[in-house]
Amino acid sequence: MFSDKNNAEAMRQRFLKVDTTTLSDLLAKAGMPAQCLATDLMPIPRDVRIAGWAYTIRGQMAPFEGAADPDKMRAIEGVGAGQVAVWSGATEGVCYFGELLALGMKVRGCVGAVVDGGVRDSHWIAQHGFPVFARYTTPVASTGRWKVTGCQIPVFMRGAVSCTVIVNPGDFILADADGVAVVPSAMVEEILLQAEQITERENAIRKEIADGASLDVVLKRYGQI
Repeated sequence: MFSDKNNAEAMRQRFLKVDTTTLSDLLAKAGMPAQCLATDLMPIPRDVRIAGWAYTIRGQMAPFEGAADPDKMRAIEGVGAGQVAVWSGATEGVCYFGELLALGMKVRGCVGAVVDGGVRDSHWIAQHGFPVFARYTTPVASTGRWKVTGCQIPVFMRGAVSCTVIVNPGDFILADADGVAVVPSAMVEEILLQAEQITERENAIRKEIADGASLDVVLKRYGQI
């Protein structure tokens, strides 16, 4: 993540104006065709977008005593402005992210979460304006069942066209109606510039077609879309 907070936020806002489809195509051309996460990660609420630097959290199904997982609390306290909480950890049936965690992260400047597992309190999370992409919703709490085992370490998330996608702290996450794309930190600026150029061209194409230009004329002028 960039040390210059103003520059980091400016870049984050620019990413919000491009699409995951564009990022996926560019990453594939750069030799990284498997940078999109599993297609069953669904937005809460619908029609939301998330853009920010990955803050990774890993956990697993494991019994523990007490009402709260202290490692989870410490992980939440470490998240910062412009970051997206990326939650990894095999689970079925229980949640490991809910309303209070969303609020705790939001007040620290976190801009959303990608949860490869269960979420509960989805109605209230939507009401608070904290966008989340999650594998499923459930009323079952993680208390005593699932605990955090590490944060700000590489995590393995299920992929759209691969078994897993490695997400490192500081990678860039963009999520929209089509899914979730992960841009390696070393490629963020390069991919953003290219994505903006493509987006500008596509917007010009859309305008010409809306103004009545035929598709064959547009293709001759701009090349393959």
